[in-house]
Amino acid sequence: MSADKAEAPVDVQADVQVDAQDTFMHGPPQAEAGAVLTVDLAAVAGNWRRLRQIANPADCAAVIKGDGYGCGLEPVAAQLHRAGCTTFFVADLSEARRARTVVPEAVIYVLNGLPPGAGHVFAEHQLQPVIGSVAELAEWDAFCATSGWQGGFALHVDTGMNRLGVSVGEAVSIAERLASDSHGMSLLVSHLVDAENPASARNNEQLLAFREVRRLFRGVPASLSNSSGIFLGRSAVCDLVRPGVALYGLNPTPGHANPMQRVVTLRARILLVRDIETGQTVGYNATWTARHPSRVAIVGIGYADGYLRAASADDNKPGGMAVVGGQRCPIVGRISMDLMAIDVTDVPKASARRGGPVTLIGEGIELEEVAERAGTIGYEILTRLGHRYARVYRT
Repeated sequence: MSADKAEAPVDVQADVQVDAQDTFMHGPPQAEAGAVLTVDLAAVAGNWRRLRQIANPADCAAVIKGDGYGCGLEPVAAQLHRAGCTTFFVADLSEARRARTVVPEAVIYVLNGLPPGAGHVFAEHQLQPVIGSVAELAEWDAFCATSGWQGGFALHVDTGMNRLGVSVGEAVSIAERLASDSHGMSLLVSHLVDAENPASARNNEQLLAFREVRRLFRGVPASLSNSSGIFLGRSAVCDLVRPGVALYGLNPTPGHANPMQRVVTLRARILLVRDIETGQTVGYNATWTARHPSRVAIVGIGYADGYLRAASADDNKPGGMAVVGGQRCPIVGRISMDLMAIDVTDVPKASARRGGPVTLIGEGIELEEVAERAGTIGYEILTRLGHRYARVYRT
């Protein structure tokens, strides 16, 4: 068994650098990080414009929860605001506070609603809760009555998801109450269960239910469609669409060509390359065995960086893939906290050497493939992208 000899270092980021005026960095220096994550903010803005065009004449908001789906809430929000987006959705108050610092004039809705006793935070930061229960609405009414706050709120009506949201029956009684007083309701929302499957009967059931609810709140703008819902047709678009994952490059139309631009690229560097003899194993628990003399590149990225352990390979199951020297190469053995191994037997030694670049997302490896090989969905891959990466933001 042998490791490769000392060689001149290779710049893992050399092929993705752009002019300094078009780039800014975040996180550790590239030379010190195990990998470099490039986030194409121009692509995020381009995806938003594309979705706005499809949804026209409806308005197009942006969902930036989960730290902008792992891409960075602040830079994503700022870029989208420059592109013309004026309405944002976040998960909770901590995300809302962060968003407010970069989009001071935008409308910001908090999807998880009103935490007990938090009305003053919404007023202080000019935020709007997405009210999802009768109890929340009662507390919001009481806060507004005692404080004089008139900042508005969205009402979430459950049409089939069975998570947050008042029932359709509760919506009827709420509509009667709101008709007798000015409560500042600014938006009516619901959430599609199965929008990525256009043939699903659930879509039509929810569309019909939401149509009936809208009649109770005439004059109030309505929002139903997430990323995939935008592609279900005019009846699903309503007045405001709420794209999330499509903004970040994942395909909102599974089974069809992806209409979105790729946003993230992930490149690591080789720490060393070692020769493995037939019958030798790689990684924890000896789950992968070399069936012939092999060369294995060890890369400084693991599950602590968000590259899921479930993408490991063993003697009976393939795992994730990487690109080294322009060739697709399989990950072998267990992915550990900080390391993974890649079979580079068929890659010329000049391309697979210490310091050389390894692409884990990009060069034909899309987020959907990474997710499928890890037995999950692209949402999870995106939102787990690690903060140990050096981040390069393209604008």
